[in-house]
Amino acid sequence: MSPASAVARIAYLASDVLVDSQPPRPLSSLFSNSFEQQSINGVHKPTLVSLPFGADPGAALLRHKSSQLTSYTVASHPQILNRLLPHLSELSALPLVLHVAVEDDLSDVLALRSTIPFVIYSRDPQQAHDNALLASRLARQEKKGVLHIFSASSEGDVVEVQAAQVQPFLLQEAQVNGVNGHANGVNGHANGTNGVNGHHPEDSAQSAQSTLFKAYQAASIVTTALVQRPVRPFLQHGPLNPRTVIISVGSAKFNFLVQDVFFVELTLLNPFPSQLIIDAIPSTAERVIVLEQLRRWQAKWTPIYLDVLSALQQSEREQRPVVLSGTLGNTSSIKQVDVLKLVQHALTASPSTRLQLGQPRDASQQETSTSVQIPRHEQAYLKLLNQVFGDRLEIANSPELVKTQGELATSPEFALGRIRGELEARSQLVSAVEAFLRDPKISPELHALLSQWLLEKDDAVKSQQLAERIDPLLQAELSRPAAQRVFDLRAHLPARSRWIVGSDAWSYDLGASGLHHAIASGLNVNILILDNTPYTARNTADPNRRKQDVGLYAMNHGDVYVASTAVYSSYSQVLQALSEADKFQGPSIVLAYLPYTSENTPALEVLKETKLAIDAGYWPLYRWNPAKEREGKDPFTLDSDSIKNDLQKFLDRQNHLSQLTRSQPLLPSELVGNLGDTLKEARKQKAQQSYAELLTAIDAPPLTVFYASDGGKAEKIARRLATRGKLRGLSTSVAAMDTTSIEDLAKEEFVVFVTSVAGQGEFPQNGRQLWKAFSAAASRGERPLTNVRYSVFGMGDSHYWPRPEDAHYYNKAGKDLNARLEQLGAQRVVDLGLGDDQDADGPETGYKLWEPLIWKALGVDAIELHEAEPEPITNEHIKVASQYLRGTIAEGLEDTTTGALAPSDTQLTKFHGIYQQDDRDIRDERQAQGVEPAYAFMIRVRMPAGVCNPKQWLQMDQISDEHGNGTFKITTRQTFQFHGVIKRHLKSAIRDINRVLLDTLAACGDVNRNVVVSAIPTKSKLHAQVWEFAKNVSQHLLPRTTAYHEIWLDKKLVAGDALKDVEPLYGEFYLPRKFKVAVAVPPHNDVDIFANDVGFIAIVDENGDLAGFNVTAGGGMGVTHGNKKTYPRLGDVLGFCTVEQGRDVAEKIMLVQRDNGNRADRKNARLKYTIDRMGLDNFKAEVEKRLGYSLQPPRPFSFDRNIDDFGWSTGEDGKHHFTCFIENGRIQDEPERHFKTALKEIAKIHKGYFRLTTNQHLVISDIPPENVEEIKELLAKYKLDNLSHTGLRLSSSACVAFPTCGLAMAESERYLPILIDKVEKICEKNGLRNDSIVMRMTGCPNGCARPYVAEVAFVGKAPGTYLMLLGGGYHGQRLNKIYRETVTEPEILAILEPMIKHYALERLDGEHFGDFVIRAGYIAPTTHGAAWWDNAGGEGVHREGAN
Repeated sequence: MSPASAVARIAYLASDVLVDSQPPRPLSSLFSNSFEQQSINGVHKPTLVSLPFGADPGAALLRHKSSQLTSYTVASHPQILNRLLPHLSELSALPLVLHVAVEDDLSDVLALRSTIPFVIYSRDPQQAHDNALLASRLARQEKKGVLHIFSASSEGDVVEVQAAQVQPFLLQEAQVNGVNGHANGVNGHANGTNGVNGHHPEDSAQSAQSTLFKAYQAASIVTTALVQRPVRPFLQHGPLNPRTVIISVGSAKFNFLVQDVFFVELTLLNPFPSQLIIDAIPSTAERVIVLEQLRRWQAKWTPIYLDVLSALQQSEREQRPVVLSGTLGNTSSIKQVDVLKLVQHALTASPSTRLQLGQPRDASQQETSTSVQIPRHEQAYLKLLNQVFGDRLEIANSPELVKTQGELATSPEFALGRIRGELEARSQLVSAVEAFLRDPKISPELHALLSQWLLEKDDAVKSQQLAERIDPLLQAELSRPAAQRVFDLRAHLPARSRWIVGSDAWSYDLGASGLHHAIASGLNVNILILDNTPYTARNTADPNRRKQDVGLYAMNHGDVYVASTAVYSSYSQVLQALSEADKFQGPSIVLAYLPYTSENTPALEVLKETKLAIDAGYWPLYRWNPAKEREGKDPFTLDSDSIKNDLQKFLDRQNHLSQLTRSQPLLPSELVGNLGDTLKEARKQKAQQSYAELLTAIDAPPLTVFYASDGGKAEKIARRLATRGKLRGLSTSVAAMDTTSIEDLAKEEFVVFVTSVAGQGEFPQNGRQLWKAFSAAASRGERPLTNVRYSVFGMGDSHYWPRPEDAHYYNKAGKDLNARLEQLGAQRVVDLGLGDDQDADGPETGYKLWEPLIWKALGVDAIELHEAEPEPITNEHIKVASQYLRGTIAEGLEDTTTGALAPSDTQLTKFHGIYQQDDRDIRDERQAQGVEPAYAFMIRVRMPAGVCNPKQWLQMDQISDEHGNGTFKITTRQTFQFHGVIKRHLKSAIRDINRVLLDTLAACGDVNRNVVVSAIPTKSKLHAQVWEFAKNVSQHLLPRTTAYHEIWLDKKLVAGDALKDVEPLYGEFYLPRKFKVAVAVPPHNDVDIFANDVGFIAIVDENGDLAGFNVTAGGGMGVTHGNKKTYPRLGDVLGFCTVEQGRDVAEKIMLVQRDNGNRADRKNARLKYTIDRMGLDNFKAEVEKRLGYSLQPPRPFSFDRNIDDFGWSTGEDGKHHFTCFIENGRIQDEPERHFKTALKEIAKIHKGYFRLTTNQHLVISDIPPENVEEIKELLAKYKLDNLSHTGLRLSSSACVAFPTCGLAMAESERYLPILIDKVEKICEKNGLRNDSIVMRMTGCPNGCARPYVAEVAFVGKAPGTYLMLLGGGYHGQRLNKIYRETVTEPEILAILEPMIKHYALERLDGEHFGDFVIRAGYIAPTTHGAAWWDNAGGEGVHREGAN
């Protein structure tokens, strides 16, 4: 155990208030983990206050004067301890323990010793534990401050007292007798020295010191009795008659005997036990060496040396030993010989010589200890500074300065002074240049350059260029003094970008931090302030310490540039702010949000916290530029879209109201309203009131139904229950759980809850707020629902969490709700009902048993129902009623009261290539604020074969910036996706897409979607042929409705024409489910041909031309967790067709699916289930019947991979191609990877095409030879030519998942790179760095990234939890199989590490990972889709639960 852990535990158990000072980042508190552990395990819970590094700890401690015991924990740091000094006199009179952890230097902490009554030092963990107890009792009993210093570097076993013993120990009465009869507990040692044996210090010490020492003695006696170990003011050992005595304070342990040397190791430093130490020094001692662990002590004499010297001088000894001072160096390697050398040196040394024991730390150790580390997360902003300013950048408080100028070099005061000096030197340079220009003998060339420099001195580029030209010419003129003066100042010729980087700790005290001085200075200085407070932790800070709004303070000053930025929100806005700050002539403050708690905080967590803060308005993005005001422009720019949108809505409403008021200023609403409408409304209200009174008169109790549902299944059951209640004459209502409160619920008489489950037993999204309220009320012991009768029906899947240890997650939400309602006083009238997806009828099996009990409890079970229940609305109803995909989309787009469309319209917009989504990172927070989700839309482009020209690429780039979230995505369907498009931008975005001859029609929905094609850059002629075929098929299978052009492109139709729309292929019901077509060119199976509904495998003739296709049918990826009626399936080869026949073959297969697909159950509606239900032979016969001819027998083909070939290649036509690695297809700019900008610049000069791949990468294709070098330069400039990734990373793929996909159950795109970082280390360790292993991840089981054909795959089940699959074929020829039903990251790594090592050692030549895990017996092969669930969970000893 570490000393810090031992001390933290005692401090937590003993204190009423616990204050913990955080060290400078990236370090984390030594104590925080222990505090967290104690908060989980312990019953005693003190008030815990965490202070940031820049806070004033003294002020924080003084706010808790009324506490019975306050403990303060801190790792020694000069800046923190110096802030305590002004408050020490007050603090020393409080029941307070200062626990200070030190490494190897007591210089800073001993500066506090003179003011604090009690100071104790501990060398090892056990001593730290015991002295922490002693210090806590001493402070509590004496109501005085105790400084407990302990060495933080030692480790060891600790015998701890029980938690329940600590509080009684603090209050226990003092004992009279000491241990073994010795009051002070110092009772001799193994070497026979008797020690103190009963001496008392009253006769030789002052009264105050005597009183303090008695208090220490009393506390040590009680502590000794508790821990059953002596607790002493010092330890001593050595021979009886030594000539040398060594008294030490430090981490050195002298666990050995040295001839003629006696050791005294001090523990009590205040009150200093003078008489005890004098008595401990044998009379034979000739010299006393006082060794203290001090490195930076500035005074001539060290503190303990002076105390020992004073004590000996006041003693009555006849012969006083010589006292020498010394310091301890590296104590870890001190041996007997080192002590002997010290003694030899002492024999000849003068009393003023400072001795040294232990090697002084070498330069490397010194550098390591004094160097300031830059936190990992903060590197993002420093990289941006380097990227924007390059060689011009100068960070005035850079940690690198610590090596040469000490720790003060990082302080803002030092940095500001440094910048002031440099600016003054540059002003002197300007004066020197002006004086030199007046010299008539100056050369004309130098005169011209210096004159130009005066004009361009503030230009970053030109000043640098001029400086390089001026320097050699100056050297030729050095004979003149004026030239020498300019030459001496030449370092200031280039314009520098000067920055000071600090933390949000500076904003607590603007004066002390130097920020006020910088703002008021008027200097051209830029300050970057990083704020690390996470949004979710914003309310946990000390309420008495208010962080100043630095931005507002600086803006009020009037002449300061201010920007508020967040790199994880708007990368481009940060770049713009940094550039503007640099150009501004005067002080600039750039506030940068970077929420994290420690170095281990995942980047994904930083991103989520940033989004929460910005969406909630906690951290607004803005820029304030006073320079614009001088130009007559608005100096303030608001960059936060969320705030901007809310503000615009408010202004629009205000503007509308103002216009109404101005147009009819004197007419009341009664006069301007329509009298007929008023009468109609009054009659309607009267009728409603009468109907309500009639219902109230019915002698049956009311029924209120609440539901919590993510997928809609629980909501459907709840609404059905409410409908059946109405048919039985009950007054029923139905709503989501979160629409009510505990107060309103308490007024209900009979309540039914229907809830499904999300993740690992959590409540669905629309039930979490009420559940939290229930839990809070229960924790307070409240019973507000005593008048409520209730029942709960829970829905879950008993196989979703198959491991025994996870079984409690099954229906956990329903079970917890059932118990919690009873705890809150409600009366259960019907036992908990449970619906299980694994039952014969799914949850209906349990529901049918539960529902009759509800009617019986309400007394309406005998009522016979004669009225038919309304049929539930399904997608089929929505499609047929939509007037060929119109619905009310156009009207919904005009509705500005919400960012969403109607639920039925969101099903129809899919056919238009649009999905409604919301930002799930901030969904909970927005719900807590009472606002609707942050709705936005995903737009998917239809682009057959994934080919676009440079003009189209530039348009996509522009759309992402103007309408989306600044990024766009290459999908596994070989097209573009835009995310974050808000409703009012939808039409303009789609118009912009159509403007470059692309569209979004049928990119989603129950129609044929984007037709994908192998990228094959080397086969130019063949690619052109299959591309043309794909376009032909895509166009032929396109819906014919005119709704798309009518809604999005405003191509209005003549009245009544909408009724004339016809769908010759689809009909008004369209297809039962989505339909996907792919074209593969062997040996490349990059499109995973067998995973598609229809596949065309290109067959090439002897001339290399496209002869036709082998046709496959029945592939599909989607699965439902735990539902064995669903499964992935690979397509079957039906036969061969010619190129001309291909289009009709695709049509007829689609039509067979249209007429035979399962429209009653969308989970079983794909073509793969239709084929298995009809039988392959029957299905093929039906297709051939519709074709009017039989397909030819399939022709030979072979695949050898389904990954992309990266790097340069040359086509048959002599043109060049470069395949870029775009991780998970995300086109964006981020630090050190400006791929979006790179591709934009390439598109501006590129004369060929761009080809998207179904593995989410990009081919810059058809580059003419004369443009190759130009493209190479751009690739190198933006590091897009970097292909030095591991084979694992190059073969990976992930879907979008969180935060936008509404179906996601776990992270995917944002998490897979993090997982690969860890798995590829395993691969590299086993020599597999360049070996391709196909790894894929999806956030849900729908399979967008085609995980079921990967060699290893992970499918999301809950946040942080995945289904793990193994054994897919390397070239997409075999499905994988479930290896583990539930894995988290630690389990993934624990499984893969030995498996990958096994593969590296025992694989056959050319054997791929997916084949190996089958041969090695880890998993059984999947022979057919319907057999996918068979033998899941591993094989033999590798089977889940086998061990």
